[in-house]
Amino acid sequence: MKKKLLENKNCLLTGATGGLGKELALNLLSKNCNLFLTSKNESKLKQFCKQLKNKNNQQIIKCKSANLEKSSDIEKLIKYVNLESFKVDILINCAGIFPVKSLSKSKISDIDSCFSINVKAPILFSKEFSKNMIVKKWGRIVNIASSSAYDGFENTSIYSASKHALLGFSRSLQKELKTKNIRTICVSPGSIKTKMGKKVLNQNYQTFIDPKEISTLIISLLELDNEMIVDEIRLNRTNIS
Repeated sequence: MKKKLLENKNCLLTGATGGLGKELALNLLSKNCNLFLTSKNESKLKQFCKQLKNKNNQQIIKCKSANLEKSSDIEKLIKYVNLESFKVDILINCAGIFPVKSLSKSKISDIDSCFSINVKAPILFSKEFSKNMIVKKWGRIVNIASSSAYDGFENTSIYSASKHALLGFSRSLQKELKTKNIRTICVSPGSIKTKMGKKVLNQNYQTFIDPKEISTLIISLLELDNEMIVDEIRLNRTNIS
């Protein structure tokens, strides 16, 4: 592991105001990483960016809200990042939604919104921002999947399908880009102690994984830069009840 490997690297982080997204942003900033943060909630995003700038005003910290359900917003965000000349070295696709609904009660709009945020946005961002990584011959793409990428659960068939898709995409992209010194890492946690995690039914929230621990692990994976790579990892709870 190289010292200060992430210093002054440029990271684009989606889902920045969520429980895991916030921890990742704070952790990356502590490594002196430059940040471009996005989330759907503009007021929360601006407030969080202000908080980060108060912690470290030496690094570049930019933010732009976007609704990743909309293809137009995805396209606008890509254009905005490029116009700001923010050359992405690290892409973390952390944004996600967790619809809890039986298939029989699900609408086409439920499928469209889930796959737009959980699958289409990561694919489009990876397609665009890997270009600069290829030029630099260095890059990291982290896709936040779920234990549902390996399993299926009642009333989450659409969500599970989207995370299976994200895992498959990550596996393929890792093989496609590894010769260009770009590492694609798929992280699949079990239930997390976040606002979204509270939607998980019939489980003890107190046994859920602390997002700080997940963030610390992801940062350590980003810093691996020699022969070893962890391209896919499942994170389970110690106690499931």
